[in-house]
Amino acid sequence: MATSIKDVAREAGVSIATVSRVLNDIDVVNEDTKKKVLDAISKLGYRPNIVARSLKTQKTKTIGILVPDISSGFYPEIVRGAEDVANIYDYNVILCNSDFDSEKEKEYLRVLKEKMVDGVIYMSSSLQEETLSIINELNLTTVLVETKDKEGSLPSVTIDNTKAAREATDYLLNKGLSKIAFAGAKKDSMNAWGDRYIGYKESLDENGIKVDESLVHYGGLKVKDGYEAVEQFENSNNEYDAVVCASDEIAMGVINALREKGKRVPEDVSVIGFNDNIMSSVFYPKITTIKQPSYDMGSVAMRMLIKMLNKKELDEYEFVLNYKLVERESCK
Repeated sequence: MATSIKDVAREAGVSIATVSRVLNDIDVVNEDTKKKVLDAISKLGYRPNIVARSLKTQKTKTIGILVPDISSGFYPEIVRGAEDVANIYDYNVILCNSDFDSEKEKEYLRVLKEKMVDGVIYMSSSLQEETLSIINELNLTTVLVETKDKEGSLPSVTIDNTKAAREATDYLLNKGLSKIAFAGAKKDSMNAWGDRYIGYKESLDENGIKVDESLVHYGGLKVKDGYEAVEQFENSNNEYDAVVCASDEIAMGVINALREKGKRVPEDVSVIGFNDNIMSSVFYPKITTIKQPSYDMGSVAMRMLIKMLNKKELDEYEFVLNYKLVERESCK
């Protein structure tokens, strides 16, 4: 027979109301009494009924985390950072993987609301107006990671993606490379990936170089997108001596495709990635990339969300973390 809250109260020699106050972390219980209750809970192996408790408190101590691709080398580290902080504050996590499908994202938001999550950490494949409307309509307390909405209506944790991509492109230009291709997402994508194209273009514009549209590939962030990008570049018959990639996975696809075309990296074509996932440091050649502080992005986002859930004021509404360019072997 399952242990009940009455059993805990009897074991600790206190009232049921006192046990409830300890479980709900209400400060009016003195430390000695609190210890008796916690010892009784431990001894009896009591686990509170979350559903019943949530109906009373309107809180489930559960956070939904929505990621676009859990198989990526980048997002799991964000989730780990978020989960570590959630554990400190006794929150549970529900993880949802959208597979870069905006319809799936919207459906998951509805499911998380049905599960009565207290809040959501949202990493988006495309932050559409309709998605924002759903978040507002469902009244979901939400923190964005890696992207931000145009109006700045939701708190966010990002890096300056435009500046980072501009720095990556400048890095190649400073090496004397001038025919620089781009593999990533469109500039009008309302997320970090679109900003990376903008940074690439700004760098070329500032150096008086016109973007050659035949050397710009818009796709996803996976290895296959790198292959498709090289196929497009080669079919254009235009020369290129470097490729800026919106992710390390794209960079890996680009490098392998170039190798199959008989081109050497970095001797013939330099390649720079983005994110610094774990594979970029062991791939051949090791990939020069923009390092995002992925673990910190997750942990900062979770701290922000928990502050909001506890009605505390945020230190910063749009939290912009530092990035750095990591030099390895894929550029001249």
